[in-house]
Formats: sequence, structure tokens, C-alpha cells
Amino acid sequence: MKKTITQFSRLFVGILFIISGLIKLNDPLGFSYKLDEYFSEPVFNMPFFVPYSLAIALFLVILEVVLGVMLLIGYKSKLTIWLLLLLIIEFTFLTFYSAYFDVVKDCGCFGDALHLTPWQSFSKDIVLLFFILILFFNKKLIKPLFTNKIQNILVLTSIALCSFMGYWVINHLPLKDFRPYKVGTNIRTDMSIPDNAPKSVVEMVFIYKVNGVDKEFTEKDLMSLPEGATFVDRKDKVIVQGYLPPIHDFKLELDGQDNTDMVLSKEKVLLVVAYDLEKANPEAMQNLEKLYKEAAAKGYYVSLLTGSSSEIIEATKKKHGFTFDFHFCDATALKTIERANPSFVILNYGTVKQKVHYNDIKDLNW
Repeated sequence: MKKTITQFSRLFVGILFIISGLIKLNDPLGFSYKLDEYFSEPVFNMPFFVPYSLAIALFLVILEVVLGVMLLIGYKSKLTIWLLLLLIIEFTFLTFYSAYFDVVKDCGCFGDALHLTPWQSFSKDIVLLFFILILFFNKKLIKPLFTNKIQNILVLTSIALCSFMGYWVINHLPLKDFRPYKVGTNIRTDMSIPDNAPKSVVEMVFIYKVNGVDKEFTEKDLMSLPEGATFVDRKDKVIVQGYLPPIHDFKLELDGQDNTDMVLSKEKVLLVVAYDLEKANPEAMQNLEKLYKEAAAKGYYVSLLTGSSSEIIEATKKKHGFTFDFHFCDATALKTIERANPSFVILNYGTVKQKVHYNDIKDLNW
């Protein structure tokens, strides 16, 4: 019985680690954005790690896949299980912290393929911890499947393949797009809310400074505010989340005007997505004016979408001599559309027809 449970745990943990790791390895930039959230001031306040988020993300996801492979083939079982235990303890702490303090809404455990609430992610990690503890206390039952030479070749091959996959998707596109803006999506349709959709229940929370400390009060508490309390801010707290459409933060503004419908109603549109102009690839930016003229000659409306400030927009236009429109859009939404900075998206009446990385601009289908 003990052997059966141990071998089941071996298969369950190994396969789950490989699947979870590969999904994140398909989009390591997306996982690095999640790490940025954890490193941010409201969570762990470790901004010095932010420049290394992508490197850390790549290391963790490759480690996750390779440990899954090592467990399945029985490679150095003692070391493998110790590393799995340390990794799941770290993940369990992070998901508990996210859930209890309500700071990171989605840990990104399965990338964009499967969204879990913080408490669901924590529960998943508790289940994994349980099975890894079974492996930990029954390490002697984990036997290698092949000779040492074959084991070494399999582990090294998995490291090499994972490293190549990470390199490829960072410099091109994810092998599988799980995001709301994948090719074939009609943005306007996915922004709509059905008439019978459940509504959100929102409570207004007022922040007052009391004896030098910021404290939160609900509307009913305002009648009994402490003497000397001074108003600081007001925020909306979602008590019950209503229906949230797949695309809910796509809004294009030009000089304070909402041009979303105008852009989505055009037959031929080329969008240049650059969530942060200061971090955009310099070589790709230098070629945008030439690309704009080629697209305009073919009847395309061209616009660059960015989350950068108006001052940076004007400085960028002046530096490169850009003559096409720049629309402001939420940076998070732009990161969701495509990870490359810049990237290129072709729309046909609001439907995504093609997306390319700046390294693959020659592959644009006009």
C-alpha cells in the first residue's frame, strides 16, 4: 500500500510540475510580471529584484519542469525531493500571503491558461505539499528507471530544451496564446456585458487619519468618527465580484477623446503596441515611420498604443519624427495584448487577425 501511494505521488507531482512549468515557460515574460507584483512596494517591497524578474522567472520555470522530469525518472531522488519540498514551501507561503492579505489576485501558477483565485492557488499548493511529504518520508521507494548515463542524458536534454524554449518565446511569440487578445478574438464582442449578467456589489470605504494613523471606515461608521479625524481618500471595495468580460480594460484615448469604437470599426488597422516607450526596442522604434508609410499606402490606419505619459509620447514623436497617431491605453492591458515591446497587431473590424514580435516584422501579412 505504501509503495502504491508513493508511486502515485511520484506521478502526480512530477506530471503537475512539468505541466505547470511548461505553461509558464510558454510565456516567461507574463510570469515575470507576476514576480514584479510580489517585489512591488505594497507586497514585499523589494524593488531591487525587479530588474532581474525575467531571469528569476526563467530559472524558476525551468527548475520546475526539470524537477518534474527528475522525479519521474528517479534521478538523484534525495536531492530532487528536497528541492521539490523547498520549492513547494516557498510557493505555499506566497499563495497564502497573497490570499490572506489580498495583494496579488492571481499567482500565475498556470499562466493565462488557467486562472485561480489566491485561495484556490493556496489549496492547490497544500495538496502538492501533502504528496511531496509522502515522497519525502518514502524516498527509498523512489528508484531510477534507467542507467546513470541515460538519466544524465535525459536531465541535460530537458535543461537544454527548456532553455531553448525560453529563448525562443522571449524573442518571438508564445507557442500557444492563452490570452484574451489571441488571434481570432473580436475585441468589441469580448468587451460586451450580457444584459442578465450578475452585477458587482461594491462598498465605499473612506480613509481618515486618526492620531497620525490611516484608518478605514464604512459609510455607517462615518456617523461616529473620532474627534480630529481628517479625510485622506476614498476607495471602492468589491464585496461580490459580478460578471467581468474577458476584455475589460481596453480603452484608446487621443487628446482626451475615447477613440476605441473608431479604431475597432475600421476594416484595416495596424496597431503598434509599446506599453512603455522608454523600454521599447530602439532598433524596432527607428523603423516605425517607414512601416507606417508602407501600411498607409495599403489603406491601413496605423496607431501606436502606449501607457507612457504625454510628455514621453511627445519626446518620442519628436525624436523619431513620427507622424502617425499615438493612443494612450492602460499599460497592463497592453502587456496582455502582447509581451514584446513593441509588438504589432492587425485588426479587421475589431477582430485580431495577426500578432507579431518586433523580431518577426517581416512576417506581417498585409
